[in-house]
Amino acid sequence: MTDPVAQAKRVAEMDASDPARVTTDILAGDRPMVLRGLAGAWPSVAFGRQGPAATAAYLRRFDSGRPMGIFAGPPTIGGRFFYRDDMHGFNFDRGQVLLSPLLDALLAEADSPTPPALYAGANAAPDHFPGWMQDNPLPLAIPAATPRLWLGNATRVSTHYDMSANIAVVVAGRRRFAIFPPDQVGNLYVGPLETTMAGQPSSMVDLEHPDLDRYPRFAAALATMQVAELEPGDALFMPPLWWHDVRASGPLNVLVNYWWGEREGGSAFPALIHALLTVRDLPPAERQAVKAWFDHYIFDDDPAAAGAHLLPHARGILGPPTPERTGMIQGFLKRTFGG
Repeated sequence: MTDPVAQAKRVAEMDASDPARVTTDILAGDRPMVLRGLAGAWPSVAFGRQGPAATAAYLRRFDSGRPMGIFAGPPTIGGRFFYRDDMHGFNFDRGQVLLSPLLDALLAEADSPTPPALYAGANAAPDHFPGWMQDNPLPLAIPAATPRLWLGNATRVSTHYDMSANIAVVVAGRRRFAIFPPDQVGNLYVGPLETTMAGQPSSMVDLEHPDLDRYPRFAAALATMQVAELEPGDALFMPPLWWHDVRASGPLNVLVNYWWGEREGGSAFPALIHALLTVRDLPPAERQAVKAWFDHYIFDDDPAAAGAHLLPHARGILGPPTPERTGMIQGFLKRTFGG
């Protein structure tokens, strides 16, 4: 088939070289947005544009000496971190690495046409790159979010989602994001929920070489796909739960991301896993009865409706979100599960 990425619609974008144009409506929206030039004034971006050697020299300024988690795969995986063909484990190894040896290894392979795949991700700047945040401040009014650095070479992270809103800023190299709406989960052929590469489950389909005979519904997902191509200084806003496949290019690629907006109760994913245990395998009539519960208490367009007939002091866990309600729910769950 033709290249699905080349045929895809582009993500909407705006000139964000003046960050004042990035309104709170955009950052609270339900659609992704490319923010061109948002971090164009960062010192790190200036070094990133000069190439791998300058980028590495700049990064070394912030070396805390703390080890970082790393994915390392042989040249044969072509930079795509994934499961092994037999689904027993992964096609890469996990380990720990210090910043300086990692940068040395990336620079040593900079001219290789088939380098090993190296990727150190999600490293909190205050812990691993002290001073980075002060030197490269995000010029947006978002809730407190920790900048996290992701660095490596030409690699791919398979289609997955994040629970929180996300701003991803390219510092060096290029990044391509291929993005799918949350409602495409049934067309993405998601892999194991409990055995994952980095926490979130991932699509089993190779986006760049989709096997539509094996995964026919993926064609419907491709019809909804949007693609963003980012260069140093560009950023991408992504709402929660949007699926995205990420390709990094260049011998030394650096991205900084910011997650924010996680709800007080945490991720909904454990609730899904618990429903697999308690709901999915019920007899059909019982499963429909439980669905009616969820429709009434969880998915009604008016969340307060389920408790509206009760006096305010009697609504308990059906009341509006408060620290007290959170404590009541947590206490109920601990008593239920014996925690």
